[in-house]
Amino acid sequence: MRIIDYLVSLAKEKDYEVKNVTIGLTWTCVLSKNCGMALTYKLPLFGEIANAGELENYTTGKLAELLYSWNLLEASVGLAAINSVIDPLWNYRGNGLDFMLEMSKGKKVVMIGKFPNVEKFKEIAQQFIILELNPYLIDPLNNIFPSTASEFVIEEADVLIITSSTIINKSVDRLIQLGKKAYKILVGPSTPMIKDLLDFVDALAGIKVNDPQNLIKKISQGYGMVKPSDILDFIILAK
Repeated sequence: MRIIDYLVSLAKEKDYEVKNVTIGLTWTCVLSKNCGMALTYKLPLFGEIANAGELENYTTGKLAELLYSWNLLEASVGLAAINSVIDPLWNYRGNGLDFMLEMSKGKKVVMIGKFPNVEKFKEIAQQFIILELNPYLIDPLNNIFPSTASEFVIEEADVLIITSSTIINKSVDRLIQLGKKAYKILVGPSTPMIKDLLDFVDALAGIKVNDPQNLIKKISQGYGMVKPSDILDFIILAK
């Protein structure tokens, strides 16, 4: 079963009333049982969501089906809805990238998506490559390659760090397949923090929302880089 199919079926089994849908500049959130968060996917941006203004009339199971949409803005809402029905699990508190640093010493590391503050990986890894969709971030001289290089570089990786926005653009299963020899982690606020995903990867690094209303307010006003605070915690679930 694909990760996307599993997540949608999970949300359909745990069908809740939708209390709020907020689509911000950087993040999207859905409030149902919990507050679920996902990246507001803007590459490419299709401009609008069908039935905008009526999304709170749907249940989480119905919104979850939007994850199948190739309007990736709609798919962002789908993943946020799925995350809203999940009670996050963790066995560590902390930043997923910090968690991966020690494991990356002397290894071939491939990172899917350019995260902030990754200079330490360059210092300790034998090889460090970033694969990026955003053409404005690609810099081959600094080992930031287009995502189309995935078929050539991931199979040699010892460590594969995957942004969970790949669930939204539906590349996640192929990336995991390519990295079958690597230690794999899904990272970012979009990550569904649920134990069953450890059947696909070795670790998950995401968030636990502590103050939904404050988070919704911040997202509606352009909340950018996510940091641990009273509003949310960084959490890690590993095998």
